Amino acid sequence: MTGGPTGGADSTGGADSTGGADDGPADPTPPKRRGRPSRTDETTGPDARTRILEAARNEFAERGYDKTSIRGIAKAAGVDSALVHHYFGTKDEVFAAAIELSFEPALEIPAVLGEGADGLGERLARYFIAVWENPASRAPLLAVMRSALTHEAAAKVLRGFVLRRLLERVAEALDVPDATFRAELAASQMLGIVMLRYVIRAEPLASADPEEIIEMVAPTLQRYLTES
Repeated sequence: MTGGPTGGADSTGGADSTGGADDGPADPTPPKRRGRPSRTDETTGPDARTRILEAARNEFAERGYDKTSIRGIAKAAGVDSALVHHYFGTKDEVFAAAIELSFEPALEIPAVLGEGADGLGERLARYFIAVWENPASRAPLLAVMRSALTHEAAAKVLRGFVLRRLLERVAEALDVPDATFRAELAASQMLGIVMLRYVIRAEPLASADPEEIIEMVAPTLQRYLTES
């Protein structure tokens, strides 16, 4: 007879086919699931919040307000976008938190004012110039200022912070009439220096010695903040 019969012991469907007893143990590793990362120490907790805030400040500094996104901040921080929303909510709220972090040195100004009226203008001018002369504190502050100059939403957030967290506290420390108005005048003096020296870099102010600036500005600040 020609040809053997098909369907013998070694044919498909026999004992050695797929799914038979000799296949060995199944792979115990489950397939990877897509979606939000697991809640680990790296993606949750205070450390994650700090990383998000630092990443946000850097993103706003490098890209400006318009081009910064929640997704970009999350990527830079190494977390999921949902975690950024969880901690800070909207982009405006992230920006507000970044402003507060950047302006931490400025929040010490009320303490400077609380040392008494004598020499107040010089202490304030010296403290303010020292903050802006330090590259570590100047860079994030410049980013905030530039964002506020180019985007109304950023300007609104900055304005609210300056009025609520800074100038109101300064005014409370002053024992003079029209304290809020005087605090705003002092702030306008210092922010004018910021714009010309550090943002526009107008000469000769941009390259002037800090001590010379302090000497010239201190009497004006003293008059704003102490004279009745």
